[in-house]
Amino acid sequence: MYVSAHVLVAPDKFKGSLTAAEAAAAVARGLGRVAPDVPVRCLPVADGGDGTVDAAVAAGYRRVERTVTGPVGRPVTAAFAVREGTAVVEVAAASGLARLAEGERAPLTATSAGTGELVRAALDLGCERIVLGVGGSACTDGGAGLLAALGADLTGVEAPGGAALRNARELNLSTMDIRLEATEFILASDVDNPLLGPHGAAAIYAPQKGATPADVEVLEESLSRWASVVAAATGRDLADAPSAGAAGGIGFAALAVLGARHRPGIEMLLDLVGFAEAMTGARLVITGEGSLDEQTLRGKAPAGVASAARAAGIPVVAVAGRCLLGPDALRAAGIAGAYSLTDLEPDITRCLAQAADLLERLAESIARDWL
Repeated sequence: MYVSAHVLVAPDKFKGSLTAAEAAAAVARGLGRVAPDVPVRCLPVADGGDGTVDAAVAAGYRRVERTVTGPVGRPVTAAFAVREGTAVVEVAAASGLARLAEGERAPLTATSAGTGELVRAALDLGCERIVLGVGGSACTDGGAGLLAALGADLTGVEAPGGAALRNARELNLSTMDIRLEATEFILASDVDNPLLGPHGAAAIYAPQKGATPADVEVLEESLSRWASVVAAATGRDLADAPSAGAAGGIGFAALAVLGARHRPGIEMLLDLVGFAEAMTGARLVITGEGSLDEQTLRGKAPAGVASAARAAGIPVVAVAGRCLLGPDALRAAGIAGAYSLTDLEPDITRCLAQAADLLERLAESIARDWL
């Protein structure tokens, strides 16, 4: 039971400068200097992408680390979070673009195998419910690497990555880990792209992973072949399903083969970390992220936090590195006011370097304005 009249600080990460936990701590320090008698509860959040495991750990989940296959085959140490039979597995942790240097990007050959290895590690710990947070992936392999790591047998494919899928002939699912049959999968995603087409995984997201226009054509052809092979194996064609294109098609594999149920990433995360309970009795909610912009309104963490708080009748303000939303857009999202680092320091380089100090100063202003 939380103390009444507290402030709930629930930001996402400030990409390039602060983790969500670091941002929450900076806000709490600033509030404490101006309003030391007001209780503050920090609850870092995420939207299913990078930072999801950290948010779960901050909320009481146990952090588990394993060495798995990275996106270009090199071993990496990746973490997932576990509590009471539920595992939170983040695609970015094992198969993320952040795992690669700029010159290492491999849009045609990067694999999601490491994510499958993390899922297998969660099964080894007895988890029967796995939340798969997708976002920030380095691969466009349709989740083929993930399924192979879980025991699927794909004939005709001799190399990792999306490009090799154009040679796929048959998918044998009878060889997969039998524990998967009793496992509930939830696909936590903030995008609704299909696997194929002009809004699909290759066309929309592969260029962000280093794909040239010619590469995109190869990946589209390969994913189309992959979709046909998966449909033949499962009896279901889910290439057009919302979120099938998430994380380079990992969403497709999760939906079509693992039987995953899709939920918006921030909605799922708020449930996992006990946001509703933490919000009970709060007088103010403070959320935020590095950039408040049009993308924020499309299912990003601050929008999800603001929506939940508004439904509970609690005012919300946001902090950000920069704010590109006008007052009307902010109000429509349930955000009563926004405070940005660029209001204090216009130079972006300095903002990134001094983000924690500047965020503390913004929190002081919030305390004076709202507490």
